[in-house]
Amino acid sequence: MRKVSRDLTEGSIVRNIWYLALPMMAGNLLQDVFTITDMIFVGRLGPSAIAAVGMSGTINGILFTVILGISMGTVALVARSIGAKKLPEAENAAMQSVFLGLFCYVVIAITGYPLSSPMLRALGASDDVVLQGAAYMKIMFLGSFTMIFSAILSAVLNAAGDAVTPLKILVVSTVSNIALDPLMIFGLCGFPRLGVAGSALATVIARGIGVFILLWVLLSGRVIIHLRIVNAKIDFPVMRRIIKIGVFSSIQATVRNVSGIVLTRLVAAYGTFAVAAYVIGMRLRMVVMMPGFGLANAVATLVGQNLGADRPERAERTAWVTVGLASAIMTFVGIVYIIFARGIIVIFNAHPEVIKIGVIHLYITSGTFGFIGLSIVLGRAFNGAGDTLSPMVISSISLIAFQVGLSLLFSWKLGLVGIWLGITASNIIQSIMMSFWFNIGRWKLKQI
Repeated sequence: MRKVSRDLTEGSIVRNIWYLALPMMAGNLLQDVFTITDMIFVGRLGPSAIAAVGMSGTINGILFTVILGISMGTVALVARSIGAKKLPEAENAAMQSVFLGLFCYVVIAITGYPLSSPMLRALGASDDVVLQGAAYMKIMFLGSFTMIFSAILSAVLNAAGDAVTPLKILVVSTVSNIALDPLMIFGLCGFPRLGVAGSALATVIARGIGVFILLWVLLSGRVIIHLRIVNAKIDFPVMRRIIKIGVFSSIQATVRNVSGIVLTRLVAAYGTFAVAAYVIGMRLRMVVMMPGFGLANAVATLVGQNLGADRPERAERTAWVTVGLASAIMTFVGIVYIIFARGIIVIFNAHPEVIKIGVIHLYITSGTFGFIGLSIVLGRAFNGAGDTLSPMVISSISLIAFQVGLSLLFSWKLGLVGIWLGITASNIIQSIMMSFWFNIGRWKLKQI
């Protein structure tokens, strides 16, 4: 029997936020368990292995930005259609996103595999890091269909108001990853010892299990959205709408990842220990951003559905309530990081130099997590309305002019500390710009 969608355009705003956000936050936390589990096991292989995974992840992020674009375009169309009570249109948008995802996989796999080593060398990686990182990246590129369809299919369900089903499936994937990681990395229980490459293979297999289940529930009609392969056909106008909405999200993600590469290149000049500490710091930052992303993804669905129901003022109230929740949670976690900085870094790597650099990084950057929360939520609110251009422009200015620019400027005099200060200043400036433009309110009039 098909699950019935809850009407998110009526009732308590706070209850609706938590109805979507709690499973999304739990899902994001599980996503991070994927990353943290890999980092803990890989960390036992040494700083070079950590640097290999970190640098590879930065490059993979650039090539997967197109996936984010498809997901954002899909969320906007599906949420609007659900809010307007037009289920067939929502299902058609979901199917077109699947077709787009298949095309993207072919392009990413063919392009990424042969360029794995050259891209790592371009980042300034040492020979040891290139050797391990290239093996990791090649597996990830070949298995990228698991990440692509996991993201797209989960986005479809979230946009329709069902955040619980993707969470249940992610639990299965995460448990599978935790079980497979030590077996494939260290060669336990008869498995070959694959090192860093084993981490990639475990991730691909675990994600693949999740994708199989997602497809099964969507094709069986057991959830809100029912994908029908028999009647499926390519709808170029809808594809164009998805691409038109999502392209700016992809550009924004590309700029973010390029700025991340530039920062990684700046940090690499200070040695492998600095890169390892920076990678750990970035992974810890992703941990604190997971609750923020859960709330932000919830607000994208809520804004989209409320605009579809012609309730723009309710959409705006929802966004600001969510900002308050996200900023409070992320500020609290930032304080925890500052208090327990050394103990947290030691979990990942016990080398004295990595600990020293990592602790300073957390001291300087953790105080601005609340500002990051504001930017994430308002950015997703724009996206849910179908306005992906505004957050792209704001984020690009912040990342290029301030994060990269100030990090480069400050590092000339202050070294690594200057880079950390540049990141901190960028977080604050971006939140100010995002708030100002959101209050202008043009996003309420966006037609998709």
